[in-house]
Amino acid sequence: MSDELLTRLRRFNTDYFPQYQAQFKDLVDQGQHPTTLFIGCSDSRLVPYMLTGAGPGELFMVRNVGAFVPPYDGSSGLHGTAAAIEYAVLALHVQHIIVCGHSHCGGIRALYGEVPPEATNLKSWLELGREATLPVQLSDEALRRTEERSVVLQLERLMDYPMVRSRVEAGQIALHGWHCVIEAGEVNVFDVNLGRFVPASSAEHSGTGPYRAHAEEPGALFNEIDDAWAPKA
Repeated sequence: MSDELLTRLRRFNTDYFPQYQAQFKDLVDQGQHPTTLFIGCSDSRLVPYMLTGAGPGELFMVRNVGAFVPPYDGSSGLHGTAAAIEYAVLALHVQHIIVCGHSHCGGIRALYGEVPPEATNLKSWLELGREATLPVQLSDEALRRTEERSVVLQLERLMDYPMVRSRVEAGQIALHGWHCVIEAGEVNVFDVNLGRFVPASSAEHSGTGPYRAHAEEPGALFNEIDDAWAPKA
């Protein structure tokens, strides 16, 4: 069996790295200063650097099944995603947090089906998306809507992190909800004022700051989940 991974590692060293050697050296000497935390699904078809056009040192990334954000509970339990959020905000001082879901997401689809009994961790993890599911039979439309609803649900959870909420309210961090339609090469961004996702090709912004500083009614912050935040006529 040929060792394709070794071939690719050597290609990185000989072909790719020389083009960016000075930049990598600067990132080592000066440290990393990414402006954006990208929380994305682990799906291999989602390529954050291609979506954003970012280079080395620009994105701090955490990826997991479904692009889920675990609830903030203030405990000292072990959780990689929660730790990454805290580090990005408190140590790296990021200015943007993106939650990026995508079309044909296997993790979201699994919410409507069975999980192998051996996958005990996966079964528990998927419950983080349960609130986004719809009381309907799974269809392409239901899957898309659930993927979008899940992105907004994760934005709501981010606002339960005290260090995130305080900086969003102070205008120091903007939250962005994205849904990448893989087959179309389009990213839809969540517009809280419209209450829906809008194609980036026609959007007025990148989903910046889907948060209202002063609630007119009690309820969730993002109107895909709570009707209290539906746009006013």
